[in-house]
Amino acid sequence: MSPSNLPANFAATQQDMEMLLAAQCHMGSKNLQVHMDPYLYKTRPDGINLINIGKTWEKIVLAARIIATIDNPADVCAVSARPYGQRAVLKYAAHTGATAIAGRFTPGNFTNYITRSFKEPRLIIVTDPRTDAQAIKEASYVNIPVIALCDTDSPTEFVDVAIPTNNKSRHSIGLIWWMLAREVLRLRGTIASREADWDVMVDLYFYRDPEAEEQKALEDAEKAAPVEEPAVEAFGAPAAGDWEVTGTAAGFGAPEATGATGTWDQEPATGEWAAEATADPNAGW
Repeated sequence: MSPSNLPANFAATQQDMEMLLAAQCHMGSKNLQVHMDPYLYKTRPDGINLINIGKTWEKIVLAARIIATIDNPADVCAVSARPYGQRAVLKYAAHTGATAIAGRFTPGNFTNYITRSFKEPRLIIVTDPRTDAQAIKEASYVNIPVIALCDTDSPTEFVDVAIPTNNKSRHSIGLIWWMLAREVLRLRGTIASREADWDVMVDLYFYRDPEAEEQKALEDAEKAAPVEEPAVEAFGAPAAGDWEVTGTAAGFGAPEATGATGTWDQEPATGEWAAEATADPNAGW
């Protein structure tokens, strides 16, 4: 890392440098665009170009100073057509008051006033100059300055401020947007001092796969659900006195005699129906 040309109050801390290295913001690609050569630190034996993170920090501070000069925060437009940067631009817009365009960029957003989503920003920030080429092209038509996160192989045509970083990793993209938002809030005075920590975690700017999050939620729900053990009484032997069968061992026995106080299952007592049956049928005539 080359010595910083910034004043002492704009210098990066040791923690900032460690975060840039941990997020692999210094990892470039094997191809090198000619305008990105000043930001090159060295080339590894396997052909990977490494970015000077000291230059990355200087460009973050420069971009933040440009953004802070715009009176209306909504006149800054953050653009990201790539999924890895959509969450980051939405969080950046929520924290700094900028306007976010996450997802497909509708042609004519900056040039065709008939378009329903027509905007007239004073500055745009793009995540990838190659993916967001339509936004940069339209910005060049209407003289809108462009700040872009550029890798070693990114095209720099119509880009006014290039922040050299790895724009292919979800962690590096989220970290650069987080640092840019923090620096803008510092310059605006929203954060009390440069020594004070920002209470927003950098994880909020990282891309999250919706399918992976749903699968993780299902797995957590399955682990948290209590396991019901089968009841012993339902499938085990019946309790004593429930299904016992009285009678002989071979099967159901004959019903036991109940005595004189019988029911209609039993024979009638002598003298009731038998007397009527043996009476003279012509007795009543």
